[in-house]
Amino acid sequence: MGVFAAVGVLLPFPYYYWLWTNPQAWVNLCGKYKNPSKVMSYVSHFLKLLQFISLFSVSTLSWPPPLYFWPLFGFGQFLNFRVYQLLGESGTYYGVRFGKNIPWVTEFPFGVIQDPQYVGSILSLFACLSWTPFQYILLWTLGYVFMIYVESKEDPATRAKLVS
Repeated sequence: MGVFAAVGVLLPFPYYYWLWTNPQAWVNLCGKYKNPSKVMSYVSHFLKLLQFISLFSVSTLSWPPPLYFWPLFGFGQFLNFRVYQLLGESGTYYGVRFGKNIPWVTEFPFGVIQDPQYVGSILSLFACLSWTPFQYILLWTLGYVFMIYVESKEDPATRAKLVS
């Protein structure tokens, strides 16, 4: 079960890496009539489901959760919700890499917290430490840290051109 869970936890990161480094290939694959960010969101949600199933397979749930769960999970989910609220689907799902014009956002949490969506996700994961073995939380977190690094090295010249 451990190998299955580890692979499941890491499953989305090669996909995200490929999309980030090959945005034109994704835009071309989606074609003229499909929004590449929307298609990415569908695939990402499916991969996220597989991640959660993998994590659940090695978890031991108990109630009530420890007190640290509520502030970590609550603030983490607030950050995720706020990022999505400010950026929308296209901003959240690599729209700028797919050739879309996404306005620069400076409202909280942007400008205060670097990579707020990843920080929110990591906080939410660490909230679950009482239920899930540390190595799986760490593995998932390392996937996020890897993507933070990859995304910090963006070259605007490698952005896709929308298919017309």
